[in-house]
Amino acid sequence: MKTTSSLRLTTLALAALLAAPLAAQAQNIAIVNGKAVPKSRAEALMNQATKQGGQQRTPELEQQVRDEVVLREIFMQEAEKRGLAATADYKQQMEFARQTLLIRELFADFQKKNPVTDAEVQAEYDKFKAQSGGTEYRARHILVEKEDEATALIAQIKGGAKFEDLAKKNSKDPGSGENGGDLDFAAPGAYVPEFSQAMVKLKKGEMTETPVKTQFGWHIIKLEDSREAKFPPLEEVKAQIQQRIGQQKLAEFRDGIRAKAKTDYKFTN
Repeated sequence: MKTTSSLRLTTLALAALLAAPLAAQAQNIAIVNGKAVPKSRAEALMNQATKQGGQQRTPELEQQVRDEVVLREIFMQEAEKRGLAATADYKQQMEFARQTLLIRELFADFQKKNPVTDAEVQAEYDKFKAQSGGTEYRARHILVEKEDEATALIAQIKGGAKFEDLAKKNSKDPGSGENGGDLDFAAPGAYVPEFSQAMVKLKKGEMTETPVKTQFGWHIIKLEDSREAKFPPLEEVKAQIQQRIGQQKLAEFRDGIRAKAKTDYKFTN
């Protein structure tokens, strides 16, 4: 019985010794010149590619990452063999990289601990909505270079010619001319003062009786319609508002750290 037990123990010990390299191998992608390349290194690079690079995790990408990790180990070993890790330039570049990564972590940590709340988004949305209130106007226009051209076109329209047809044929505004002069709905502030002042005086369906001069030339303006200003629903602009508030918070955080620092250096701005 003792002999059988000893044999079993010896067999188990041998199996454990044989399994040890296999277990270690399972944790590594490869062995390069006797040095292990751990799977954790590939996983970290994969996370960087999928999270920061926006790539989808696929078998093809996983293979590319494994290839990249092993190649990096090969080239890194060669660089170290040549003594490049001891050069002043390498050490300086490593210091810059250390600073960049540490500062990035500082800001990422702040953003993680200070997320933009739904209440903040709602307050900012309400503020924008209040500022964007008022009336929007849908106008058409014909833009020409000379006053007498505009006057002649006004006469043609009064004589029965269609505004849209004359706009397509004569307007110098490439954006609206091919659409019959249609400018769609917009707030008066979207136009230069001379244009908006003439436009808001018109009633629906009316046209300016005389040409309107702006920095772009001479305009004939026709008001198609007006309405209360519309504002997109919160869900459509929530992401943009969150980003804007997040950037503001981060800027305030950076400025606060800079203001508290004791230094004799004078910044340019």
